[in-house]
Amino acid sequence: MKEMKFVYGPVPSRRLGKSLGISPIPKKVCNYSCIYCQLGRTNRMTNTRLMFFTVKEMIDEFDEVLKNDFHFDVVTIVGEGEPTLSLGLGELISEIQKRTVKPVAVITNGALLYDANLRAELYQADIVLPTLDAFDDESFKKINRPHGTIDFKMINDGLEIFSHEYKGQLWIELMLIEGINDDDESLKKYVEALSKHRYDRLYINTPVRPPSEPYVKAVNHEKMNHAVEILGGISIDLLDSKGFHSEIEDHYEAIMSIIKRHPMNQFEIEGFLKSRDCNNIDAILDDLKKDNQVAAVNYKGYDTYRLK
Repeated sequence: MKEMKFVYGPVPSRRLGKSLGISPIPKKVCNYSCIYCQLGRTNRMTNTRLMFFTVKEMIDEFDEVLKNDFHFDVVTIVGEGEPTLSLGLGELISEIQKRTVKPVAVITNGALLYDANLRAELYQADIVLPTLDAFDDESFKKINRPHGTIDFKMINDGLEIFSHEYKGQLWIELMLIEGINDDDESLKKYVEALSKHRYDRLYINTPVRPPSEPYVKAVNHEKMNHAVEILGGISIDLLDSKGFHSEIEDHYEAIMSIIKRHPMNQFEIEGFLKSRDCNNIDAILDDLKKDNQVAAVNYKGYDTYRLK
């Protein structure tokens, strides 16, 4: 099977099972440049929605992928940046739903939920997973480093409206960072901010892959458990993750297609290759380290691979 431009996976999701992903925007196009982003710093900062790719070309590729017989639990629209910047999002959701009974999820930073047109498009999705990392403008600028046209009140008010109008499953995710937003005062402010929103689940996360800024550190298990107790959420690092999958026959190209959107550490790559009965795992890892397109980042004692 040829390498896909928009569709990838299925990849393991700790929240969604086996996720067949669709990326509707170019790499690193976003209205945030979060300090913890696993893709690195944002290359193209914008808050203007554009038709980066036609819905037809994305759906044609999706149709091609569906011809293959493999299992997936959900179709996830998740960009290598912010997918709601795609003007074709609503049509894309609709066209996917015509082709599969599997739920359609959208993973978003939630920045554009103040836009009534975008909210109407997202109402079609079965699951929406917005991020709420901040509790005021200061923490918003420190953690998410948003486009200059966005402030915390805009995004929080937008999420509040969406949360009370949306009929599907709303799963909010909050990223805790050591020394940034993990103290008791911050947690109390999150409780206040979250009290305005109606949601089905709250996932509390902490950086587990190399972040865009080296000073970003994960919170420890004790701090995570404390946050779970105060916020009443689910610690995402306690959820199970299933194996990666690719229909691309060439082992190296299969890995490259995955790490375009989803960084993999050395153990995930080894497990992925073993599941494909690959007999030259060490050579592939060595080639990845030498590849000029690939960044091999040592984090917490092991290497994680992502595209530069």
